[in-house]
Amino acid sequence: MEPAQEVERIIRPSLADMGFDVVRVRLTGGNRPTLQVMAERADGSGITVSECAEISHAVSALLDVDDPIKGSYVLEVSSPGIDRPLTRAKDFERFAGFDAKIELDRAVDGRRRFRGTLLGTSDGKVELECEGARVALEIEAIRNAKLVMNEKLLAATTRASAAAMES
Repeated sequence: MEPAQEVERIIRPSLADMGFDVVRVRLTGGNRPTLQVMAERADGSGITVSECAEISHAVSALLDVDDPIKGSYVLEVSSPGIDRPLTRAKDFERFAGFDAKIELDRAVDGRRRFRGTLLGTSDGKVELECEGARVALEIEAIRNAKLVMNEKLLAATTRASAAAMES
């Protein structure tokens, strides 16, 4: 198991108990790697800076016990942001109707990169309206996927933030 996958396996239950979902865990860099933990509230809403600090302390404590990464590294905890990565099937469902960029591990019909409007998921595949055609991409074949920053996404994010502030 890759170190980032092992970290995710270790931290996911504790973060869930704290009310957070793990969006993505990545280990990047060479001499002094960075461990990036991206999280959001279980209800899909954003997290605050103080919640990032809370998550960071919890992750540090968990990783001090299990130590899945050899050597030193920098821990970075963040929210996914507006043009967030899409890493789970529920992300593709939640953001149906928004534009996304998707890159695959292997080519489909001679292409590895797709950009279009998310239509959701079906039978383990992400459905995308791309250049006037419906495309179904296997979730397991997705290397990277993220929302595309545009006016529609910004407007939806602004509305969601305003509604959260009223609650």
